[in-house]
Amino acid sequence: MTSATDEEHNSIVHSEETQEHTAAEHEARWYAVQVASGCEKRVKTNLEQRIQSFDVADKILQVEIPHTPAVKIRKDGSRQHTEEKVFPGYVLVRMVMDDDSWQVVRNTSHVINFVGAEQKRGGGKGRGHVKPVPLGHAEVERIFKQTSEQEPIVKIDMATGDKIVVLSGPFKDFEGEVIEVTPERSKLKALLSIFGRETPVELEFNQVQKQS
Repeated sequence: MTSATDEEHNSIVHSEETQEHTAAEHEARWYAVQVASGCEKRVKTNLEQRIQSFDVADKILQVEIPHTPAVKIRKDGSRQHTEEKVFPGYVLVRMVMDDDSWQVVRNTSHVINFVGAEQKRGGGKGRGHVKPVPLGHAEVERIFKQTSEQEPIVKIDMATGDKIVVLSGPFKDFEGEVIEVTPERSKLKALLSIFGRETPVELEFNQVQKQS
């Protein structure tokens, strides 16, 4: 049975934790962390686990990989909805910077360093220590506004200069070279040899196949 004294103690502890969390929310800033190429998600997962293991959830509040929606056009013309990283090779961390929180982030596998100002070694040679510099409030607002409002980026595995063969339509089996790609319309222009003359022809993505 819980006594009144125990309830009062629990209430005081809860109140102190709430105050500390509120203070951390107010004091925390966003920092950019450079990571090994292609390891953004792995770093995010590892760091979130380390935050719990080292009990620093009150100092490291959020780990994000900003991304925008994208649509990838496959060779058969079908569309695959995916995500495009805004800053490949970087992870954003909202945290209260001190020695403990710095160590937890800095010593996470595949983390290279915080983005900041390099401080030269006094009288020595080589690279100095990087002092983490928080991102500006306007910059953070712009980044997250971009991720929430940007229209999907359309991507296709086709570029100017690629050799293609036409799979369907009146120019089936014709071969040519891509001279223009218009992803938003799912179309491209290619130079085809018609009656011995190089002629630009507009084609749908799903009408052509890139030659290897």
